[in-house]
Amino acid sequence: MQKRTSNELCRVAGQSNMEQPVLQMEVVGVRVEMPTNQPIVLLKEAHGERFLPIWIGMTEATAIALAQAEEPPPRPLTHDLFRDVLSALGVGLRAVNIVALRDGIFFADLVFSNGVEVSARPSDSIALALRTGARIFASEEVVQEAGVIIPDDQEDEVEKFREFLDTISPEDFGRAG
Repeated sequence: MQKRTSNELCRVAGQSNMEQPVLQMEVVGVRVEMPTNQPIVLLKEAHGERFLPIWIGMTEATAIALAQAEEPPPRPLTHDLFRDVLSALGVGLRAVNIVALRDGIFFADLVFSNGVEVSARPSDSIALALRTGARIFASEEVVQEAGVIIPDDQEDEVEKFREFLDTISPEDFGRAG
């Protein structure tokens, strides 16, 4: 594995990876794919019909689910701590950009109010966005490559998601974000 330099992990505004069209995304939720027991966070286009499944780790799945439920943990989790540190430093999280899918791995950038962008895993980025109210975007290219359309004629979202999971495997879209 090639080690990245700090310049590759942190950029100043104007040097963003998001030079392509972007789509605002909404977090549908976290589910566990059976029989592998692998968690997935499912995003959906805010103004469209495509879904973007991202396989994630169990810790991040828990962090995302807790944030969606708006249930504070008894002690701050890592993402809560990061949110609190940003607040103490007077820096806000403006957006999360899911910028690429390379070799089955999703890449994201955290965009801060001071103009700095930091590379991060989508799972951590989504968990932080839910805690800060930051908007989540994905490049059109990523959604075209890994997005799927789930028919609207299903009775409810959970059933749609289960049927979708029956047709795919983690290798279809990428490894943990």
